[in-house]
Amino acid sequence: MKLLIRPAPEVAIKSKPVRRRQMRHLRQNVRKLLAQLDHDILVEGSWDRVDVDVPDDRSLAGPVLEVLLRIPGISTIQEIAAFPFVSLDDTVQKAVAAFAGRLDRKSFAVRVRRHGEHDFRSIDLERLTGSALMQAASDARVDLRSPEVEVRIEVRGDQFHIARRRHRGLGGYPLGSVENVMSLMSGGYDSSVAAYLMLRRGLRSHFVFFNLGGVAHEVGVRQVVHYLWERYGASHSAKFISVPFDGVVEEIMRSVGHRHWGVVLKRQMLKAASEIARNNNAVALVTGDAAGQVSSQTLTNLNVVDRASDEVVLRPLIAMDKETIIGIARDIGTEPYARNMPEYCGVISQKPTTRAQLSRVEADEAAMDPLILARAIEAREDTPVSELLNTITTPEEVDLVKTPAVSDIIIDVRHPAEGEQSPLQLTGNEILKIPFYELNRHIGELPANRQYLLYCDRGTMSRMHAVHLKAEGHENIRVYAPAL
Repeated sequence: MKLLIRPAPEVAIKSKPVRRRQMRHLRQNVRKLLAQLDHDILVEGSWDRVDVDVPDDRSLAGPVLEVLLRIPGISTIQEIAAFPFVSLDDTVQKAVAAFAGRLDRKSFAVRVRRHGEHDFRSIDLERLTGSALMQAASDARVDLRSPEVEVRIEVRGDQFHIARRRHRGLGGYPLGSVENVMSLMSGGYDSSVAAYLMLRRGLRSHFVFFNLGGVAHEVGVRQVVHYLWERYGASHSAKFISVPFDGVVEEIMRSVGHRHWGVVLKRQMLKAASEIARNNNAVALVTGDAAGQVSSQTLTNLNVVDRASDEVVLRPLIAMDKETIIGIARDIGTEPYARNMPEYCGVISQKPTTRAQLSRVEADEAAMDPLILARAIEAREDTPVSELLNTITTPEEVDLVKTPAVSDIIIDVRHPAEGEQSPLQLTGNEILKIPFYELNRHIGELPANRQYLLYCDRGTMSRMHAVHLKAEGHENIRVYAPAL
């Protein structure tokens, strides 16, 4: 099987040096990924095309196409049949044979390209082929503007080929032909789609995750990052960088006015991501922000957030609505991951500001201990994305309890303001109020011979922390879930 790959149209209009570099990247990416299927697959090309020759005796057609359809920078993939050029009549006969039965009751157009010296024009071969196809097909019609089927013939010197089937590629630029970025990942719809769009644009990405919620959340993010990389970016190595951010969250809760929590958390993430990016040769940060989606994503707040970073912040979703984002996630395969991703809501203010003032936010931040952020950055864990599933930590199962035993101690892990607004009341159980951001520090002070049930309104935060504590060896932790 022979395949003809065309780059995205944007590549063709670049200057000659840029075009050569991008096509070299594309050939290298195709060659590297197809070699994983079979080392005998031949990949060659020129300034405007990549030619792939696949051995016919190894059932590789399906797997090869599956790989090519996921490589950034490819506009179209054409399955071609190559022949020696004998005459116009012979070329027409072979075109009719290739498209027999495929044009019935459809519109079509014949497109011919020639390279070299010939005693006929391209339009001559188009007319002869079109006339023969009209006679061979039932109720076919010619439509040169928007045909249902395109019959493509390319004549090169004493050879010609016919494109039998045409597949639409991923588009964009070849991966690695632009620059490096650092994608901030939460594992939800937005960050996953934003990271994909950067890969499609040819930007090699590393991935940074700020762990606010323990093992369960990180497991989900690792899985979706590995999926994205393996499917759309495996031609280049990438890092997954996990930063423990629970201490930073605790410091924000203690030192920052509650209306600024969300904005300050994002600023702290950008500060950390900027430093990590500089250490990994990344020149920009990528986030999944969309204008006005939540309070921290008003344009005013985003402007305040961006002042925390020296690197440019890219937001490919900025003008998208949620329905569009979810649609893309469904198309690229990340929707099941995002749908089941734990949502961490521990740093959402009751009345968050939508028009933060930089001077006030910076004054709030000045009350924070800068060593907390520095320690979090220092404690980060770097893992090659290719090894993420090899190093994955399986979250421990935790029991959900609807009706606690009388001896069980309930730990209300909500923020104090949230607890005051809707206090938890039980008649027969002791209730301890330990905010989630202080839980790790205080759990070791509690008697080990009692059973503790963590509680929060939604159940998400309590489950995350229960998983985290159980993974650290606290077997007496369960979750109080009265809404079961």
